[in-house]
Amino acid sequence: MDYVSALLPPVVMAAFFIGLIVVIVKSQGGPNKAKEDAAVDAALARAESARQPDASDS
Repeated sequence: MDYVSALLPPVVMAAFFIGLIVVIVKSQGGPNKAKEDAAVDAALARAESARQPDASDS
């Protein structure tokens, strides 16, 4: 019975990890993908434009 108690935590953690990966993969794409991509592109553009004036001052 010791082997069951030794194997149970890794098996439970593996099951939760697999479930997490499945949720992440299923949440990719879908109807909100374009909106999420636009939000990321806007954030990257803001970060890049904020960095540009600093580079020209040097």
